[in-house]
Amino acid sequence: MSAVVSNLNAPVLVLNKLWMAIRVTDARRAFSLLVRNLAEVIHTEDDSYYSYDFQDWAELSQSWHNFESQHYQRIQTPRMPLVVPKIIRLFGYDRLPKQEIKLNRRNIYARDKSLCQYCGMTFPSSELSLDHVKPRTQGGQSSWTNLVCSCVKCNAKKGGRTPEQAHMKLIRKPFKPKRNPAISLKLSTDRFACWQAFLDNAYWSVELK
Repeated sequence: MSAVVSNLNAPVLVLNKLWMAIRVTDARRAFSLLVRNLAEVIHTEDDSYYSYDFQDWAELSQSWHNFESQHYQRIQTPRMPLVVPKIIRLFGYDRLPKQEIKLNRRNIYARDKSLCQYCGMTFPSSELSLDHVKPRTQGGQSSWTNLVCSCVKCNAKKGGRTPEQAHMKLIRKPFKPKRNPAISLKLSTDRFACWQAFLDNAYWSVELK
């Protein structure tokens, strides 16, 4: 049962009527939209895109050998198995979101790939903290260009000083990402590579939920 619940939480990219990415939802919500005929599945195969309504997608799901199983997830309903789509397109929505990418701990960790920006080592989230490059005691603000991911040891070593004052060097200058950094992390796996063409859209700025 836990595997089914996990797969129902799998991320699905949502396109608007004009084929522009507008948000990421979970498989549970995606199937709800498909069943109510409010969206269609967009499936990539051999560099081509194919659209399926819910009934056709359900029939295709019966043939698991048609999918690269390592790149897809599926759920077992009381009636049939269903492959979790990676992309759906809404029929009646042509607007674009106007949300800014939220400045929060999760997005900064994702932007910096959980890599301490001073020692260069990767740590689990429980062993990371946020560092103000220019300390708040010196007038530094909480902003995309002044916050970096730091391990606890480096953060303590730097203290209330700038990197120059602490004789420490930043691996990369902090920046505001053009799209949600958590999306970029998913694109590093083959499972979500088919999102790339849609996420390259310059309008993409919605937070991942």
